Amino acid sequence: MSPTTRGRDAGDDGARAPRLDLRRGTQRTFARVLVNALFVSVVNYTLWFAVTFWVYLQTRSVFATGLIAGIFLVATASTGIWFGSIVDHHRKHRVFQASAAVSLAIYLVCLVGYLLTPPEVFRDPASVRLWVFVVLLMLGVIAGNLRTIALPTLVTLLVPEGLRDRANGLVGTASGVSFLVTSVISGLLVAVGGMRYVLVLAVVVLAGSLLHLTRVPIPERRVVSTAAAEGQGSAGPPDGPDPGRGVDVRGTLRLVRGVPGLLALIAFSCFNNFLGGTFMALMDAYGLSLVSVEVWGLLWGALSAAMIVGGLAIARLGLGDNPVRTLLLVNLVLWLGTALFPLRSSIVLLAIGMAVFMFLVPFAEASEQTVLQRVVPYERQGRVFGFAQSVEQAASPLTAFLISPIAQFVVIPFMTDGAGARTIGGWFGTGPDRGLALVFVVTALVGLLVTVLALLSRPYRRLSAAYRGSAPTTGDADVPTPEATVGAGVPEPA
Repeated sequence: MSPTTRGRDAGDDGARAPRLDLRRGTQRTFARVLVNALFVSVVNYTLWFAVTFWVYLQTRSVFATGLIAGIFLVATASTGIWFGSIVDHHRKHRVFQASAAVSLAIYLVCLVGYLLTPPEVFRDPASVRLWVFVVLLMLGVIAGNLRTIALPTLVTLLVPEGLRDRANGLVGTASGVSFLVTSVISGLLVAVGGMRYVLVLAVVVLAGSLLHLTRVPIPERRVVSTAAAEGQGSAGPPDGPDPGRGVDVRGTLRLVRGVPGLLALIAFSCFNNFLGGTFMALMDAYGLSLVSVEVWGLLWGALSAAMIVGGLAIARLGLGDNPVRTLLLVNLVLWLGTALFPLRSSIVLLAIGMAVFMFLVPFAEASEQTVLQRVVPYERQGRVFGFAQSVEQAASPLTAFLISPIAQFVVIPFMTDGAGARTIGGWFGTGPDRGLALVFVVTALVGLLVTVLALLSRPYRRLSAAYRGSAPTTGDADVPTPEATVGAGVPEPA
């Protein structure tokens, strides 16, 4: 904990909790970057949602919309480590600018192509020009993932150690706001003007983001090599000199394995996402079996508010002295809730269960980020965050691909007129929706069992000890001293 934080924490009686002050010093810089990232995130995800809606309305092809989701998930999983290397080897300010500039250039090309293409070309799901347009748009969205990986490293750089869990809560709040706004405006824009207004909005916002970033200097003087940072107090053994500007998968794996229990944490999150793929694949079908599509869309818009509240709760209260334990306890409640809501065909139970889920998601994500920010050296954090993103994101589409045919051809007949309907149908219910509900219950019980085993495991105890025993990781080596900033145009850090 930094001296500034320690002084706030202790106060007059030693009992005052540290609080974020986003109006001063580097914390103010973090707030400005977070707002910038929020606007760009809204635009990028609005484009993803909008192009999915638009392609379906143009082609009426479910296969086409599924292919778009697959392109996004596969691209996210395959670029994480590479993007992490870019984040580590360049100043974060340049990474944010480059991400916005690449997306802006792609969206400009797409806007011109959209305006010059006859509408009937886009109505053919086999049209090459349609898929060139879609793939280009998705590349622009994927370029925004550079910001997603860079943002938690900026928390390490700009926020004192004792306040990072609260800052991560604000990042979760921004994600919730982004989800809420995206779900509201994407459909409206497509209904009014197809992709034209969506692309115009994207170009305007990204141009404004680039202009805003020129007025937000990030106090990062240089990029530190791994060799220069050895022995700076982070957990895990030094792993030799940084290999220039390469991706360095081997070095990242060596570092992850060098922190006791860290690989198990990433594997646990990956397994959770593997189970979560079940909900990604089947939730819309289950919800639409209970209510109309209009009510379903409005319900998800409202549920995103729970994610905002969860992020604000973290920003106010923090995550406790052991975020590893917090992560696992949150998962216990999360899986217990998702095991209960499908027991009856009720939109009220579903809404309550999903509200609890959305409220707890920021706690899980902020806990993992806080642990990584503490135990991973700053100069490696981009690669480790990218590695974690690649591993964890790869799980959901695999499950979604596997579970859909299982649910369609095995579980739904089992609960409609099969042995399941005859055995438990009397109290659980029968029919296709109860088949989907049974998949949810079984998935949640598996998640609950794995979480209990994780709480009792040796890797949990080792990672908790590593977190408590490691010296705080900081980006202070990258922040210029007052003497070094004379005439350099870089503000003095708080």
